[in-house]
Amino acid sequence: MVADNTLYYKDMATPVGCIRLVASDAGLVAILWEGEDYGRTKLNEPCYEATHPVLVRTEQQLLEYFAEQRTGFDIALDLRGSDFQLKIWKALLAIPYGMTRSYGDLARDSGDLKAVRAVGGALNRNPVSIIVPCHRVIGSSGTLTGFAGGLHNKSILLQLERKRLAPGLFED
Repeated sequence: MVADNTLYYKDMATPVGCIRLVASDAGLVAILWEGEDYGRTKLNEPCYEATHPVLVRTEQQLLEYFAEQRTGFDIALDLRGSDFQLKIWKALLAIPYGMTRSYGDLARDSGDLKAVRAVGGALNRNPVSIIVPCHRVIGSSGTLTGFAGGLHNKSILLQLERKRLAPGLFED
């Protein structure tokens, strides 16, 4: 018996632009950035379904996150990637809200300090940005590097999280 590979989507307005939420019946499959096609995530074209329970739950939790009322997510994920990618994405889930790690930290934690480029590749393929928080990974010098949603949006997400942890410190 072949599993149903039907994917569903809905679009959502956020402080980082319009994002597309994509889900299967098993869980959230992707969050795509405004204007992004399905090439990076290698997904089939989804069907519009604004009331799909996974999409509704995801939208609600993201609204709470952007309103600084949520620091973690409890959404079923249907991550699709290689064993290495899944290992790195799982490591991203362990980075605490408002904190950052470097690509080198993730490579070391994966058991291969030389895997920094492979870690970067896995982060580039992370299909569930924000919830699987690749925005919390920075360069070893503390600089913002690489992010599918753009460095401006990465900065917005990090500032949002840090602002909640230290009110007033990061406000303009």
